[in-house]
Amino acid sequence: MKKIVFIGTYDKTDMLLYVAKILTLMGKKVILIDTTILKKSRYIVPTMIQEKQYVTTYEDIDVAIGFENFEAIQKYQQNFGGATEYDFALMDIDRAVAYQKFEITAEDRHFFVTSFDVYNLKRGLQVLAYIQKDAVVTKVYYTKSMLAEEDEYLNYLAADYQIKWDESDIVFFPFETVDLNAIYINQRAGRIQMKGLSNTYVDSVLYLTEAITGESSGKIRNAYKLLDA
Repeated sequence: MKKIVFIGTYDKTDMLLYVAKILTLMGKKVILIDTTILKKSRYIVPTMIQEKQYVTTYEDIDVAIGFENFEAIQKYQQNFGGATEYDFALMDIDRAVAYQKFEITAEDRHFFVTSFDVYNLKRGLQVLAYIQKDAVVTKVYYTKSMLAEEDEYLNYLAADYQIKWDESDIVFFPFETVDLNAIYINQRAGRIQMKGLSNTYVDSVLYLTEAITGESSGKIRNAYKLLDA
């Protein structure tokens, strides 16, 4: 199982669901693990389960909410007859304690997701202070227009951290009203769809999926076409 770690306090739930759905359309078994304080997926992912900790299946994606480590997830699934083997675990992390308890290693893929308001930058960096020394971190920026000074400001804030940024790659998501409107409509529909999202947002989701899997962009786009067919 490949652990893909998305660090930061910026809201990542919908983006991770889009990535997870495309992975399932590529024939991958995926679990999305929400370890965040707010646990937004509890409200976004439809379910009748009301427990503090649970795993539910949503459009072929297993979603785990409220667990402190992998062992607790596996024990829950064994008790309820669920799957325990996955190709990918997408992990939404906004607390250092979750990073530690899930025993993330330098070999796991790291993404830092943030906008450029000071709260999200500094809170996210609190988690990055605990990453494994040799881990390489890819930046995922949510901003309307990518400015060099924004990237420089993050580098300045992280100057004293043992962070190895992936200098060859930055994933960029626009902060556009059209994307927010489409996300809200898709949430109310109770299913994963990408209709109405801007071409830039869709391209970023597909690029992120390519970075995670190493698969060709053509194969990933074919899976995306199945999603909105």
